[in-house]
Amino acid sequence: MDVVKIGMLGIAGVLLAIPLKKVKSEYSMMIGMSVCLLIFLFLITKIQVVIAFVERLEALTVIDSSYIAVILKMIGIAYVAEFAIDVCKDAGYSAIGSQIEAFAKISILVVSLPILLTFLETMGDLL
Repeated sequence: MDVVKIGMLGIAGVLLAIPLKKVKSEYSMMIGMSVCLLIFLFLITKIQVVIAFVERLEALTVIDSSYIAVILKMIGIAYVAEFAIDVCKDAGYSAIGSQIEAFAKISILVVSLPILLTFLETMGDLL
């Protein structure tokens, strides 16, 4: 049912922003950004549920917790970057959005380097 609430919030935001776009476009943009921020804050509460599940999963398996932490960091970077990119593009600043996207990709690569190094060391040991 949360999806219905978020969908209704989004539709209400759009219906408020459309008439204002012709009169005061800056207010329309502010409404859009506010709705995006509210949805993002609600998303964070859902992510906490996922993190709790992953912690329970770690207790049941023998997977190194550092690998799961890296995966969660990469997912977090992707979500935050996508949110910022969309806001920038909606505001008409797609060049800034593109730079955020490039930075996020490099950040994900940097975060994943220890796992890549461990993988290559393991492959070297096997060969």
